[in-house]
Amino acid sequence: MTTLAAASGNSVAPGTLGFLVVFGMAVVLFFVFRSMSRHLRKVNAAARRDQAADSAEAGNDAKADAAPDSSKRS
Repeated sequence: MTTLAAASGNSVAPGTLGFLVVFGMAVVLFFVFRSMSRHLRKVNAAARRDQAADSAEAGNDAKADAAPDSSKRS
């Protein structure tokens, strides 16, 4: 004999509306993450440019400090 589970009158299924809400959230999150990725790439590129400029400036300062100034010689 097979026993079947009695179906309760209070059973609730997510249904179509639940699926549409979750699917809509997934679509919105896709675009939000894509936008965030673009912005992070821009920030990363700007930080690399700033770092390269700072290191080049520091390199020029170090060269200027290391080279004797001809105007100070007597």
